[in-house]
Amino acid sequence: MAHIYSKGWFVQQLKAANISKIDGRKLESYKTYILRNLHAELIEQGKING
Repeated sequence: MAHIYSKGWFVQQLKAANISKIDGRKLESYKTYILRNLHAELIEQGKING
């Protein structure tokens, strides 16, 4: 189990929303702030629950 708001937590949340790659790269290769921004964007769009 990943700590809340850690990189691993963001990866878990995005994979739960069926997002495993961005531009052909695995989520794990991105820095935390990019994953956090993507997660926040998806919440605003209503695609995932916050």
